[in-house]
Amino acid sequence: MIGSWTVGLARYHTGRLLAALAGIALAVALVAALGSFLTASKATMTQRAVRSVAVDWQVQVEPGADPGAVKSLVRKAPETRAALPVGFAHTTGFSARVQGSTQTTGPGMALGLPDGYRALFPDAIRTLSGSPGGVLLTQQTASNLHAAPGDTIGIDLPGIGPRQVKVDGVVDLSQADSLFQTIGAPSQSQPTAPPDNVVLLPVARFAALTRGASAVTTQIHVARDDARLPSDPAAAFTAVTRAAHNLEARSAGAALVGNNVGAALDSARQDALYAQILFLFLGVPGAVLAAALTAAVASAGGERRRQEQGLLRLRGLRSRQITALAGSEAALIGLAGGLAGLGVATLTGRFAFGAASFGAGAGTWAAWYGTAFVLGAAVAAGAVLVPALRDLHTVTVAETRKESGASTRNLWWMRYGLDFALLIGSWLVFRASSGNQYALVLAPEGVPSISVSYWAFLGPALLWAGAALLLWRFTLLALAHGRPAVARLARPLTATLADATAATLSRRRHPLARSVVLLALAVSFGLSTAVFNATYRQQAEVDARLTNGADVTVTEPPGARVPPGAGSALKISGVRHVEPLQHRFAYVGSDLQDLYGVRPGTIARATSLQDAYLAGGTVRQLMRRLAERPDNLLVSVETVNDFQLSRGDTVNLRIQDARTKSLRTVPFHYAGIAKEFPTAPKDSFFVANASYIAKATGSDAVGAFLLDTGGTHQKQIATRLRSHLGTSATVSDLTQTRGTVGTSLASVDLAGLTRIELAFAVLLAAGAGGLVLALGLAERRRTFAIATVLGARTRQLRGMVLTEALLLAAGGLGGGAVIGWALSEMLVKVLTGVFDPPPAALAVPGVYLTLTGLATLIAILAAALNGIRGARRPAVEELPNL
Repeated sequence: MIGSWTVGLARYHTGRLLAALAGIALAVALVAALGSFLTASKATMTQRAVRSVAVDWQVQVEPGADPGAVKSLVRKAPETRAALPVGFAHTTGFSARVQGSTQTTGPGMALGLPDGYRALFPDAIRTLSGSPGGVLLTQQTASNLHAAPGDTIGIDLPGIGPRQVKVDGVVDLSQADSLFQTIGAPSQSQPTAPPDNVVLLPVARFAALTRGASAVTTQIHVARDDARLPSDPAAAFTAVTRAAHNLEARSAGAALVGNNVGAALDSARQDALYAQILFLFLGVPGAVLAAALTAAVASAGGERRRQEQGLLRLRGLRSRQITALAGSEAALIGLAGGLAGLGVATLTGRFAFGAASFGAGAGTWAAWYGTAFVLGAAVAAGAVLVPALRDLHTVTVAETRKESGASTRNLWWMRYGLDFALLIGSWLVFRASSGNQYALVLAPEGVPSISVSYWAFLGPALLWAGAALLLWRFTLLALAHGRPAVARLARPLTATLADATAATLSRRRHPLARSVVLLALAVSFGLSTAVFNATYRQQAEVDARLTNGADVTVTEPPGARVPPGAGSALKISGVRHVEPLQHRFAYVGSDLQDLYGVRPGTIARATSLQDAYLAGGTVRQLMRRLAERPDNLLVSVETVNDFQLSRGDTVNLRIQDARTKSLRTVPFHYAGIAKEFPTAPKDSFFVANASYIAKATGSDAVGAFLLDTGGTHQKQIATRLRSHLGTSATVSDLTQTRGTVGTSLASVDLAGLTRIELAFAVLLAAGAGGLVLALGLAERRRTFAIATVLGARTRQLRGMVLTEALLLAAGGLGGGAVIGWALSEMLVKVLTGVFDPPPAALAVPGVYLTLTGLATLIAILAAALNGIRGARRPAVEELPNL
């Protein structure tokens, strides 16, 4: 019996079954794809964090300890591949006599590198010129001394005086900050910058030169086998942190571990948690929508299903048999839809990401696919089996033979004002979760525990639900009390049947309102996801431009006396404008901050300045203040708060005088706030008029040149400038900076996450608009047949269908646009930790939104045309089958 029933369903209700299958497939595919991708992305984050570290551990040998014993202990530690001792010696200065002039520098560092160091740690040192071995100067040291390979320099060591060495090459230390860290010190106590002057020596030469010198220490640099680390960054961080603590404990105070790989994983674990949050914020609503679409499809045939159930009960079938038949329908939909969804997820992974597993391990991939399949089965049971059981126990046989009418009683949530309560709750949660001191993700540096304030999810969730119910309320009220307006709208399409059409739509207002809400939620899901993605990409580009300064930036070494006129040599083919930017340091009280000198009239020609970067005026207004009064100064918010500044207050800065090399007090006047500025750090800094700084310090030396290339050919122009300038300056371009400033969240997860979601959002919007309307019209073939018998013409029937389709499209797209805009604003504000810097305005992806709108309209139009075709069938053919 069950087999015959299933075959009959597939034969006579093919459209309804296929629509339900599509909803289940979308839900299963979305969960399987997003879950697998999230897990694979976390593993990718771990791998990227590990690869980004040149030296995994720097083990500091404490004073009085035996370096050999510490090295032996480190080599015996689990997962250690190799360990090499490196000598560190403080110098009092360097000197060189080049082309008849003597150049000297301040204090620095000398390092003794053992044989095989560069082979074991290939990313630690990059050769710029000369030999890769021997005595090597860093780029900045070579520039300060005007030295090149083949020149002789002097190294002043405390306690033994100067030593002469011949330079073999010039190198760049790619991770100098971590190389010269103070091991064991908290982050706030670390040096603000690595030493300016560094020389690298072979270990034997280092030992000979530093014999008898003071301030010489030893570190053991460690390369670990991190292949067996957990794939999750948080778990990997915990593992390497525990391993470092274990080594310190076993050394009994002889060693401290500088855990570089742990620091990298510490950052990655926060990115991984944000990826998980984005999965919940942006992915779960899609799965909920697909489940709601399935439920709506199933409810579209609810009346027919109740009539069939009543007929079966009249023919003597027991409740257990009817339950089995309903279960067979749910099983068919769940099984076929689940398998179809897994197939869609597999194809998505194969074609979009190169692997059906999205890069996840076999076990994790299978677990997510199994979870998605079970979810699909649960949705099928909830959409088909549960309503059937409810009708079986609450509806009599006589009631199943009656055509359900329009209910005049308001829904329970309307009577209690649940929609308003949800919206008020959303606003309250949003206010609390978007405060200045609120942190969605709390990951204390160096602490294994990491926490997420999941209650912040309530804000968008309550908004989504409350706005949907409010739209439902408005749609019901409009259809119940706006019949004259609906009749006027329908009259051009239905002529004399306008009033009848309005009455029909008013009578069917509950299913029509449900369809409008479902379409609005699908549209809002696609819109909020697309806007969030576009805004994130916009801010990632802004961050890259702030970090690099311009399309191409030429940074002069500290201490170089390069005048602004030197920028003319940089204006090669493809460069539209060259802007000099001064970079000095200034003390305000005891606080040392960066000071940037700009030309107010031309700075905006080479770099991107936004009003959101400043406070107290627009970019044009504040630049005008700097030009009109050269001693005006832009300061950070922190400085304003610390020193209780008001506009016009005098701010005395101590800046080094280029003539006397001593600090002198220079008065400025507070004119505005600089929150962000190109090439500036993210904390405290000053922006002032370059001419005033030059006059006060006796030097117009430029710290960097900002080059505008019109947004094109940055990489090629930077390459030509590097070959032209050599080691005398550092050239960076925007394409290079994009890859270095983006977090693993930006470069791996968000792009893939939104790519999946945006594709499914289009399908959900089209399905919500087309499938539900098509099934609703198919269930009303009896109404159209009776109207035909009563004399309705084909044009009038077509008008009735088009009127309903028009109301659905207008209400769904309009309501979805409003809900999506509100969700986008809330998501960007709540997820402010993802954005750096915060956006001044949301980015609107016009192409994608147009595509989604067109796909939805085409689906609705196709459903309407199919309904019109069904309405044209002769009544004598249609009525016997209804």
